[in-house]
Amino acid sequence: MTLANPPAASAIRLDDYRRPAWTVASIELDVDLGIDRTEITSRLHLRRDPAQSLPLRLDGENLELLSITLDGRALADADYRYADGVLEVAAVQDNSTLETRVRVRPAENTALEGLYLSGSRETGFLLTQCEAEGFRHITFFPDRPDVLSRYTVTLRAERARFPVLLAGGNPDGAGELPDGRHWARFVDPHPRPCYLFALVAGRLESIRRDYLTADGHNVLLVMWSEANVIDRCHYALDALERSMRWDERSYGRNYDLDVFHVVATHDFNMGAMENKGLNIFNAKYLLADPDSSTDEEYRAVEAVVAHEYFHNWTGNRVTCRDWFQLSLKEGLTVFREQQFSADMNSAPLKRIEDVSLLRRTQFPEDAGPLAHPVRPAEYREINNFYTATVYEKGSELVRMLAGRLGQDGFRRGMDLYFERHDGHAATLEDFLSALGDANQIDLKPYLAWYAQSGTPRLHAKGSYNAERREYSLTLAQLTRTTPGQPEKLPLPIPVKLALFDRHGHLLPLHLDGQALGSETVLVLDKAEQRFVFHNVPSSPVPSLLRGFSAPVVLECDYTPAELALLLAHDVDGFNRWEAGQQLAMLAFDSLQPTGDGSACKAWCDALAALFDNPSIDDALLADLLTPPGEIEFADRQSEVDPAQIHAQRQHLQQQLAQRLGVTALIARYHTLAAHAGQQLDAVSQAQRRLKRRVLDLLALLDAHQAHALAARQYASAHGMTDRLAALGVLVRDQAAQATAALADFRQRYADNPLALDKWFGEQAKLPGEPTLAVVMRLENEPAFTLKNPNRARALLGTFASANPSGFHRADGAGYRFFAERLAQLDAINPQIAARLATAFNGWQRLEPVRREAAHAALAALAAREDLSRNLNEIVANVLQR
Repeated sequence: MTLANPPAASAIRLDDYRRPAWTVASIELDVDLGIDRTEITSRLHLRRDPAQSLPLRLDGENLELLSITLDGRALADADYRYADGVLEVAAVQDNSTLETRVRVRPAENTALEGLYLSGSRETGFLLTQCEAEGFRHITFFPDRPDVLSRYTVTLRAERARFPVLLAGGNPDGAGELPDGRHWARFVDPHPRPCYLFALVAGRLESIRRDYLTADGHNVLLVMWSEANVIDRCHYALDALERSMRWDERSYGRNYDLDVFHVVATHDFNMGAMENKGLNIFNAKYLLADPDSSTDEEYRAVEAVVAHEYFHNWTGNRVTCRDWFQLSLKEGLTVFREQQFSADMNSAPLKRIEDVSLLRRTQFPEDAGPLAHPVRPAEYREINNFYTATVYEKGSELVRMLAGRLGQDGFRRGMDLYFERHDGHAATLEDFLSALGDANQIDLKPYLAWYAQSGTPRLHAKGSYNAERREYSLTLAQLTRTTPGQPEKLPLPIPVKLALFDRHGHLLPLHLDGQALGSETVLVLDKAEQRFVFHNVPSSPVPSLLRGFSAPVVLECDYTPAELALLLAHDVDGFNRWEAGQQLAMLAFDSLQPTGDGSACKAWCDALAALFDNPSIDDALLADLLTPPGEIEFADRQSEVDPAQIHAQRQHLQQQLAQRLGVTALIARYHTLAAHAGQQLDAVSQAQRRLKRRVLDLLALLDAHQAHALAARQYASAHGMTDRLAALGVLVRDQAAQATAALADFRQRYADNPLALDKWFGEQAKLPGEPTLAVVMRLENEPAFTLKNPNRARALLGTFASANPSGFHRADGAGYRFFAERLAQLDAINPQIAARLATAFNGWQRLEPVRREAAHAALAALAAREDLSRNLNEIVANVLQR
């Protein structure tokens, strides 16, 4: 029988967790592959929890059930029931074997969940995506992460159409079958949850490398892609080897299978997936070459390859007990990925990049109706909880713990965590217990961070007593009300700090009778606390939250002069940048009609001094010259006018450009341009980064000259970083040269989907009201399709999430257009529609005209009766006032 789509999901609550009544000791899967029809036979070797007497219930959605047997006996219709996404079987005993045969239709699966076709029917290939609940779209199974089983997978297919057959685990045989068919078998010796199941079948090419682990195990590393892009996989293969070496050195973790397969696809909802032994990647995060990849994309490839590899231990060998613990694997693995990237590149720049992402994505999430804890108390659609809160804020919580324990202490705790929980499904309590027990520290108070939504606001106020030579620092915390959590508890907030004298020199710290060196960490665990430093020779300037030691909003009554001092002298690279960001905020305010412009002058003067300082790293200087984004400025306002914020931020940057001057900007640009090339070393990347920023500033001061330089840079660019930077200036300013550059880019990269995504994205960034017409025109491009997640994100996602002044039109046309497209996309791919819909988060804080227009568009979308569960949940939550 065939099951229709299941009804709306009810809430799943953390407090309702119960151990599975039935587990699967091992599963044997036989998969007969075809594009239109694939048949899957599964044999489940079942185990009953002796403490429970519930019947066997297996998840299964959109499956055509062809046959079912129990312990070799064919079941009659009365022996089982299949309805509402659940197969219930009577008379099952402990140690029974249940065999089912089902049919699925990969080519019809546009949701890209379960087994589906990537690419065209003629040349595409089959693959799977099972996290979070995709396995139930392949076969019947208790689809929950705490059911760990050993997998034996046999694939069968036509050799001519599917010459490559891959599944997770180790190869365990292959051979020929009649009628031009063949088979391949894979066995995974490690128990794993079903969300880590994967298979790939099709015409693919590979590059491979032998690898010897630190414990002496030989591993074959293989990168797979379609033939026309296989040469772009070499960088990812290098990054994989670097990741494996780093994990061996830093955490003592070695790879544990004989092979490691990685496959690239252009049709993927996620960034990548860590399936055991068979990682599947969105091509965006695997393919790289200088002509079509920017420096940022190279770093992203390295980071994502590392992230998925690190999951082998933090996610696969130790997995989540339930989906409420999602950050146990994702937040922890993001932290490990960030550590790796900092070691491979520049640690200060990586920290700036990570915090910037947190502020652009997670802080707004925490401040709106979609706010939720890192470990939510309940959910309806788990796919909607793959959020910045779970990933980025979750990583920051691990970073706090690591800072509390120190490098050696954190390593001891991680060693104990792996020792205790290898091969099991764990909880956040298990994680904190292992870290704490290894260091004889009670870390339970930090669980409050995982349970409480919202971004704490850390207020700091200092006072100096010259007579007593004492500096008193009062710290207070406040977390605003969020949906479902009207009352907030104080959290343990580690505040790393240093004190500077008025000449920019670090001061020694004396607190509670102890000499602490020049830096210490204060833990604020009450609503308010006062800390008194002794033997302070003069009124100091505090450098607070160094390295961004906690994910909070810092509120301190700094003067512009104090921030300028930190910007000039702080030896903490992150806090030097942070001082510049806070000074830019004051500069922004000082340009308001009621301001006196003094903070703007202080900001411009401080940056002008750094601009002429040859000791400043080019990449850091580029970031220092960049003020906070429009989203960060909007976060400080109770009623947001995105067009006004855009105009005021442009004005702020114009003031900086004027302070630096045309002559200095052009001279620095030509100096940097003289080093143009494709090299990926840190110095070359830094030069390109600063050159892009200088060109942006010059365009605000002398558009004619900047556009001429940009057109020349576009034509002569050695790689995508310089080419895209030039194109961005021309498109953003609607320069006369933009049309020719766009046409050239479109032709040059006609056969490169990832580069074409950039072409769509750059045009969707055009600020202001003209953007909507551009986006609507681009929808008619032959290369545009809603069926490809990357393409939908490039155009619609960029427009709605990365272009506030373009999306938030006062007439509401942007909202109405976007809501209509979300409904269209929802019919094809509900997961992507739901993720893009989060662009409406925060509409309640818009100024009244835009607020009502956004509400009307959302209400109309919510009133549709054909929305998926995914999109319906997001829209319903966002609509809350």
